[in-house]
Amino acid sequence: MKHTQGSIEVVCGSMFSGKTDELIRRLVRATIAKQKVQVFKPAIDIRYAVEKVASHTGSTFDAIPVERAADIHLKLDKDTTVVGIDEAQFFDPEIVSIAQSLAGRGVRVLVAGLDMDFRGEPFGAMPSLMAEAEDVLKLHAICMVCGGNASRTQRLVNGKPARYDEPIVIVGASELYEARCRLHHEVPR
Repeated sequence: MKHTQGSIEVVCGSMFSGKTDELIRRLVRATIAKQKVQVFKPAIDIRYAVEKVASHTGSTFDAIPVERAADIHLKLDKDTTVVGIDEAQFFDPEIVSIAQSLAGRGVRVLVAGLDMDFRGEPFGAMPSLMAEAEDVLKLHAICMVCGGNASRTQRLVNGKPARYDEPIVIVGASELYEARCRLHHEVPR
Protein backbone atom coordinates (compact mmCIF):
# COMPACT_ATOMS: atom_id res chain seq x y z
CA MET A 1 0.00 0.00 0.00
CA LYS A 2 1.44 3.36 -1.06
CA HIS A 3 1.18 6.45 1.10
CA THR A 4 -0.28 9.53 -0.54
CA GLN A 5 2.24 11.72 1.24
CA GLY A 6 5.67 10.98 2.62
CA SER A 7 6.75 11.99 6.09
CA ILE A 8 9.59 11.85 8.60
CA GLU A 9 8.84 10.68 12.15
CA VAL A 10 11.58 10.86 14.78
CA VAL A 11 11.65 8.96 18.07
CA CYS A 12 14.43 10.27 20.31
CA GLY A 13 15.59 10.29 23.90
CA SER A 14 18.32 8.93 26.15
CA MET A 15 19.54 5.37 26.27
CA PHE A 16 17.05 2.97 27.87
CA SER A 17 14.08 5.23 27.06
CA GLY A 18 12.39 2.78 24.68
CA LYS A 19 13.29 4.38 21.33
CA THR A 20 13.92 1.11 19.50
CA ASP A 21 10.86 -0.53 21.09
CA GLU A 22 8.73 2.35 19.76
CA LEU A 23 10.39 2.13 16.33
CA ILE A 24 9.70 -1.63 16.22
CA ARG A 25 6.09 -1.06 17.34
CA ARG A 26 5.55 1.33 14.41
CA LEU A 27 7.29 -1.05 11.99
CA VAL A 28 5.12 -3.98 13.11
CA ARG A 29 1.97 -1.88 12.63
CA ALA A 30 3.10 -0.95 9.10
CA THR A 31 3.75 -4.64 8.37
CA ILE A 32 0.28 -5.58 9.64
CA ALA A 33 -1.12 -2.89 7.31
CA LYS A 34 0.62 -4.78 4.46
CA GLN A 35 3.04 -1.95 3.72
CA LYS A 36 6.45 -2.81 2.30
CA VAL A 37 8.94 -2.11 5.12
CA GLN A 38 12.74 -1.96 5.04
CA VAL A 39 14.89 -1.14 8.05
CA PHE A 40 18.45 0.16 8.10
CA LYS A 41 20.97 0.48 10.89
CA PRO A 42 24.59 1.63 11.08
CA ALA A 43 27.03 -1.25 10.59
CA ILE A 44 28.89 -0.04 13.70
CA ASP A 45 26.01 -1.25 15.93
CA ILE A 46 26.61 -4.95 16.52
CA ARG A 47 25.58 -5.08 20.20
CA TYR A 48 22.75 -7.60 19.86
CA ALA A 49 22.57 -8.83 16.26
CA VAL A 50 24.19 -7.81 12.99
CA GLU A 51 21.06 -7.97 10.78
CA LYS A 52 18.43 -6.86 13.27
CA VAL A 53 17.53 -3.76 15.20
CA ALA A 54 17.23 -4.87 18.80
CA SER A 55 15.97 -3.09 21.88
CA HIS A 56 17.40 -3.46 25.36
CA THR A 57 14.19 -5.31 26.27
CA GLY A 58 14.76 -7.97 23.62
CA SER A 59 12.42 -6.88 20.81
CA THR A 60 13.92 -7.31 17.34
CA PHE A 61 13.12 -6.53 13.71
CA ASP A 62 15.11 -7.53 10.61
CA ALA A 63 17.44 -4.78 9.42
CA ILE A 64 20.11 -4.12 6.81
CA PRO A 65 23.41 -2.85 8.22
CA VAL A 66 24.96 -0.05 6.15
CA GLU A 67 28.28 1.77 6.41
CA ARG A 68 27.07 5.15 5.13
CA ALA A 69 23.73 6.90 4.75
CA ALA A 70 24.06 6.85 0.94
CA ASP A 71 24.01 3.03 1.07
CA ILE A 72 20.32 3.21 2.02
CA HIS A 73 19.45 4.36 -1.52
CA LEU A 74 21.56 1.54 -2.97
CA LYS A 75 19.81 -1.16 -0.92
CA LEU A 76 16.28 0.23 -1.08
CA ASP A 77 13.68 -1.82 -2.97
CA LYS A 78 11.56 0.21 -5.42
CA ASP A 79 8.27 -0.84 -3.83
CA THR A 80 9.24 0.05 -0.24
CA THR A 81 6.74 2.44 1.37
CA VAL A 82 8.08 2.53 4.95
CA VAL A 83 11.75 2.96 5.84
CA GLY A 84 12.99 2.49 9.40
CA ILE A 85 16.34 3.92 10.48
CA ASP A 86 17.69 3.00 13.91
CA GLU A 87 20.59 4.65 15.77
CA ALA A 88 20.47 7.57 13.32
CA GLN A 89 22.96 9.58 15.40
CA PHE A 90 25.73 7.27 14.15
CA PHE A 91 25.12 8.09 10.47
CA ASP A 92 26.96 10.77 8.53
CA PRO A 93 25.16 14.11 7.90
CA GLU A 94 23.85 12.84 4.53
CA ILE A 95 21.19 10.89 6.49
CA VAL A 96 19.16 14.13 6.57
CA SER A 97 19.02 14.54 2.77
CA ILE A 98 18.34 10.78 2.39
CA ALA A 99 15.33 11.05 4.74
CA GLN A 100 14.12 14.21 2.95
CA SER A 101 14.47 12.54 -0.45
CA LEU A 102 12.55 9.44 0.65
CA ALA A 103 9.75 11.49 2.24
CA GLY A 104 9.60 13.61 -0.92
CA ARG A 105 8.97 10.41 -2.91
CA GLY A 106 6.03 9.47 -0.68
CA VAL A 107 7.88 7.16 1.72
CA ARG A 108 7.10 7.16 5.45
CA VAL A 109 10.50 7.48 7.16
CA LEU A 110 10.70 6.31 10.79
CA VAL A 111 13.86 7.39 12.56
CA ALA A 112 15.09 6.49 16.06
CA GLY A 113 18.18 7.80 17.80
CA LEU A 114 19.83 9.53 20.70
CA ASP A 115 19.15 13.26 20.62
CA MET A 116 22.10 14.00 22.94
CA ASP A 117 25.52 12.43 23.40
CA PHE A 118 26.98 11.48 26.80
CA ARG A 119 28.07 15.11 27.27
CA GLY A 120 24.46 16.29 27.03
CA GLU A 121 25.10 17.95 23.65
CA PRO A 122 23.17 17.48 20.37
CA PHE A 123 24.22 14.23 18.74
CA GLY A 124 25.14 13.96 15.06
CA ALA A 125 22.40 14.65 12.53
CA MET A 126 19.58 14.12 15.04
CA PRO A 127 18.84 17.86 15.59
CA SER A 128 18.49 18.36 11.81
CA LEU A 129 16.30 15.26 11.47
CA MET A 130 14.10 16.51 14.31
CA ALA A 131 13.78 19.91 12.63
CA GLU A 132 12.78 18.30 9.30
CA ALA A 133 10.32 15.83 10.83
CA GLU A 134 6.56 16.12 10.74
CA ASP A 135 6.42 14.34 14.09
CA VAL A 136 8.93 14.11 16.96
CA LEU A 137 8.45 11.97 20.06
CA LYS A 138 10.92 12.42 22.92
CA LEU A 139 10.92 9.48 25.32
CA HIS A 140 12.35 9.42 28.83
CA ALA A 141 14.04 6.67 30.78
CA ILE A 142 14.23 6.41 34.57
CA CYS A 143 17.12 8.13 36.34
CA MET A 144 19.35 5.51 37.91
CA VAL A 145 20.13 7.89 40.81
CA CYS A 146 16.75 9.31 41.88
CA GLY A 147 14.11 7.41 39.91
CA GLY A 148 12.82 10.56 38.19
CA ASN A 149 12.44 11.17 34.44
CA ALA A 150 15.80 10.77 32.71
CA SER A 151 16.55 12.71 29.54
CA ARG A 152 20.32 12.16 29.44
CA THR A 153 22.75 9.33 28.89
CA GLN A 154 25.51 8.98 31.48
CA ARG A 155 28.67 7.25 30.27
CA LEU A 156 30.59 5.47 32.99
CA VAL A 157 34.28 4.59 33.09
CA ASN A 158 35.15 2.22 35.93
CA GLY A 159 31.84 3.17 37.57
CA LYS A 160 32.53 6.92 37.46
CA PRO A 161 31.18 9.59 35.05
CA ALA A 162 33.22 9.83 31.84
CA ARG A 163 35.20 13.02 31.34
CA TYR A 164 34.15 15.55 28.70
CA ASP A 165 37.21 14.82 26.53
CA GLU A 166 36.39 11.09 26.14
CA PRO A 167 35.49 9.93 22.59
CA ILE A 168 31.88 10.67 21.62
CA VAL A 169 31.14 7.24 20.10
CA ILE A 170 31.67 4.10 22.14
CA VAL A 171 29.03 1.50 21.35
CA GLY A 172 27.79 -0.27 24.46
CA ALA A 173 24.83 -0.88 26.74
CA SER A 174 24.29 -1.05 30.50
CA GLU A 175 27.95 -1.88 31.20
CA LEU A 176 28.97 1.59 29.95
CA TYR A 177 25.86 3.73 30.19
CA GLU A 178 22.93 4.57 32.40
CA ALA A 179 20.04 6.99 32.20
CA ARG A 180 20.17 10.14 34.31
CA CYS A 181 18.04 13.22 34.91
CA ARG A 182 19.46 16.72 34.37
CA LEU A 183 20.37 17.06 38.06
CA HIS A 184 22.30 13.79 38.29
CA HIS A 185 23.99 13.86 34.87
CA GLU A 186 27.71 14.54 35.37
CA VAL A 187 30.42 15.35 32.85
CA PRO A 188 33.68 16.32 34.59
CA ARG A 189 35.99 18.57 32.58
